[in-house]
Amino acid sequence: VQLQASGGGLVQPGGSLRLSCLASGRISSDYNVGWFRQPPGKEREFVAAIGRSTITYYGDSMKGRFTISRDYAKNTVDLQMNSLKPEDTAVYYCATGRFPDEWIKLRRMYSAWGQGTLVTVSS
Repeated sequence: VQLQASGGGLVQPGGSLRLSCLASGRISSDYNVGWFRQPPGKEREFVAAIGRSTITYYGDSMKGRFTISRDYAKNTVDLQMNSLKPEDTAVYYCATGRFPDEWIKLRRMYSAWGQGTLVTVSS
């Protein structure tokens, strides 16, 4: 399966963006789907994910601001980002893989990645 992330752009602090991850093929319901981000000059970090159990997971700084959702019919996984801060500036990647939910925050567990979409939060 190939993934394509979209929806990035320039937004002012406090604003919102909705990212979308479109899969070229059907992502089985027993696959996890996650979003990661890589700020300039930093390591790629976990943002959010939906597990095989459909439970959602979030990075600590994203809780209460970001919401991940999955549309099985459209084969998409969206990331709604609200109350954006300059430190949210990064390239955002979606990824998928089949593994137990307990490892869902580990980027090495994901076997397929999208190309990334740039989010810039600045006034």
